Amino acid sequence: MGLIARHAEMNGISTVCLTSALDITASVHPPRAAFLDFPLGHTAGKALEPELQLSVVRDALMTIEEMTTPGGVKILPYRWSQDDSWQTQEPVADTRQERSAEPQFQTAADRIAYERRCLQ
Repeated sequence: MGLIARHAEMNGISTVCLTSALDITASVHPPRAAFLDFPLGHTAGKALEPELQLSVVRDALMTIEEMTTPGGVKILPYRWSQDDSWQTQEPVADTRQERSAEPQFQTAADRIAYERRCLQ
């Protein structure tokens, strides 16, 4: 994401990367970033907590005005829970299907369209 942000900035579009992976974010040097010590996949806050999510996004966007030196990371003050026990819990099992080199289609019509295009 940092690489995309740098490209956008070079074209006059201000950006801020919202992240829960501080070391990865630091390694790609985005123009500016806002860090939350939240579980991966929950970068903007907990599900079904729109007030928290809105506050997180507002605070992240404020970094555009606050950071004048490229490469800065603002640590946002939010906490996932009262203690840090969530950091030692096992991650939820990955239930996604294994990846396949074969094309996957949602419908038969999609497969037919693909096959027609390939035969041209």
